[in-house]
Amino acid sequence: ELRTERLLLRPYRPTDAPAVADACRDEFIQRWLPLPNPYTDADALTWCTEVAPRFRETGEGIEWAAVRLADGRLVGSFGLKRTDWRARSTEIGYWVAPWGRGQGLAVEAVLAIARWLLIDQRFERMVLRAATGNRASQRVAEKAGFVREGVARNAGFTNGGRVDLVVFSCIPAD
Repeated sequence: ELRTERLLLRPYRPTDAPAVADACRDEFIQRWLPLPNPYTDADALTWCTEVAPRFRETGEGIEWAAVRLADGRLVGSFGLKRTDWRARSTEIGYWVAPWGRGQGLAVEAVLAIARWLLIDQRFERMVLRAATGNRASQRVAEKAGFVREGVARNAGFTNGGRVDLVVFSCIPAD
């Protein structure tokens, strides 16, 4: 678990499934992430009870449910993927539910995870990739102090097809 001023980042629980389902049906999240469409209650329960825990168990990464401390409401999902423990490198991905947007919560969570990863866990590199059209995600990277490295052409996919990805990174010196 990680805590910020306004968030608790913790493992997923089965009780998170209804909020995950509501969030993942959001048009903005559906536009930028290759999630099932339609996103069902069963998809959400599988994510919370099987998929997210598997990342942690296999060492592939870590998935956190972001819960607002003020009211206990799940407001987002933050995860590390493509984790290479030997090279000490990983990639962060996230979504923020419509009811959590515009409050700086994504930046707060990304900063907390970056500090934990790069300082406490002594990782050497953290990557954040966002579709060129997803300005909200790019702003999170910029506000969190990530450095823009360039554009990886045709490197991502969404439900709408292939997309170019802006690549950002953060290293301990940042």
